[in-house]
Amino acid sequence: MVNISIPANLLPSDGRFGSGPSKIRSEQMDALVLASRNVLGTSHRQAPVKNILGSVREQLRQLFSLPADWEVVMGNGGASLFWDAATFGLIQNKSEHLVFGEFSSKFADAARNAPHLGQPIVVEATPGDVPAVQLADVDTYCFTHNETSTGASMQLARPANSGDALVVVDATSAAGGMAWSPSEVDVYYFSPQKGFGSEGGTWIALCSPRAVERIGAIAATKRWCPPSLDLTIALDNSRANQTYNTPSISTFILLNEQLRWMLDNGGLPWCVQRTTQSSQHLYTWATQRSFASPFVANAQHRSPVVGTIDLDGVDATQISNVLRENGVVDTESYRKLGRNQMRISMFPSVEPTDVQQLTACIDYVVEQLS
Repeated sequence: MVNISIPANLLPSDGRFGSGPSKIRSEQMDALVLASRNVLGTSHRQAPVKNILGSVREQLRQLFSLPADWEVVMGNGGASLFWDAATFGLIQNKSEHLVFGEFSSKFADAARNAPHLGQPIVVEATPGDVPAVQLADVDTYCFTHNETSTGASMQLARPANSGDALVVVDATSAAGGMAWSPSEVDVYYFSPQKGFGSEGGTWIALCSPRAVERIGAIAATKRWCPPSLDLTIALDNSRANQTYNTPSISTFILLNEQLRWMLDNGGLPWCVQRTTQSSQHLYTWATQRSFASPFVANAQHRSPVVGTIDLDGVDATQISNVLRENGVVDTESYRKLGRNQMRISMFPSVEPTDVQQLTACIDYVVEQLS
């Protein structure tokens, strides 16, 4: 380990840049401490907890300007569990998956391994790029708004002439930090431990009337489904501001406070403005350095919430280690990508000025190592 002390004036005000779990604001923790006196440790079937879940559902409607007939559905287990639930309750027979990283590939694998479904169409791009939709005879198109593993993102658009096919979008690292339109999507699902600065182990799915109709139609066929993956059960419980089994109450308290903060400051446009400001600085900085470059070559696909920066001539792991010793953490690349790279989250909770301070810290460390 190289012993390098970064000057205090260069350090960010908060050194957390992880892509999930992500930075939790102190105000969220204050809300959690306050709730510890009368909400935490109480029944999730009673009004105090149900009111928090109801507040989360209503604030999500506001944040994403959802039409009145959309449903906010909640369940336990995280987005990974929702992939399995979707194979039972959303995909009718056959799906198409755009795969351009670790997490988009996992949903494709879940559909491929489901014995009751036809083999999915998988359109794959190399990490750092984004594949194009292939119009096909499928009933569900599965997209990823932002691929957390690579820092590549895609614009969400309903495929032309797609008929009754649903558009189902993994938004785990995009939700709250990237713009989208409900008219282009039928299901927008995510976990709250990234852009919403909460904890994992929960999934939330914003569902159009077409998606709700599909859930009901599949259930009517009596397709076998474990209760924990049954979207009809999740939907019924969510309408009552509950989850099927006991949720992490602290997760919803943190999420509820984050949503209040987002809405009080201007909602999704304000959040997108922050992530845009942060990411524009990061990518401009990288293009101006001889030792750095954005991993995603096409600027239109560069994520505003998770930036991946390739390094040349300097060891990314060594730089991340030095940063960690100075209290700046979780800038390491995605473990399976295997590149000399840094990965930096720029979720709404991350101050744009802290991204600027981070790049100043990297400049300093590189200079000291040279």
